[in-house]
Amino acid sequence: MTRLTFDLPDAAATDELGRALARTFPGASDACRVVYLQGEIGAGKSSLVRAFLRARGVRGPIRSPTYTLVELHPAGDTTFVHVDLYRVRDHAEIEGLGLRESLEAGRALLIEWPERVTAAWPAPDLRIRLVDRGAGRRAAVDSGTAAGDTWLRYLASDERTISYLSNLT
Repeated sequence: MTRLTFDLPDAAATDELGRALARTFPGASDACRVVYLQGEIGAGKSSLVRAFLRARGVRGPIRSPTYTLVELHPAGDTTFVHVDLYRVRDHAEIEGLGLRESLEAGRALLIEWPERVTAAWPAPDLRIRLVDRGAGRRAAVDSGTAAGDTWLRYLASDERTISYLSNLT
């Protein structure tokens, strides 16, 4: 497992990390990609996803799925499934969302509040933890799969975000 840590001094830096994740996205034609986003309310999870989706070519409104729980965003050959599990209270509700059917090639799941997902789910390719630090935030990005390791290698060399890297462990 690999970890990158980014010091993001403002909202623009968080958006740039989202765009860098989009630029270095390994694609989902061979397998579903799964990204867990963790952090307190207001830590920037939805903002990061919004910047990522815009950079992947999603047009039109990109709403936080806080109330709808799931939003689908087709872009090119991938359908991005943005999920917010904050209001979900039990396993039956999660199963009722039909997310297991989304675990197929050509899809990428971006899951906020993943701690509500059971251990039976596959390991995420990336786990992104955002911590609020006043005007900015810190992002720790961990890989959980071989595809995630590859994604982080490309992210670590992205020229637009390398100045925000605080480590290369």
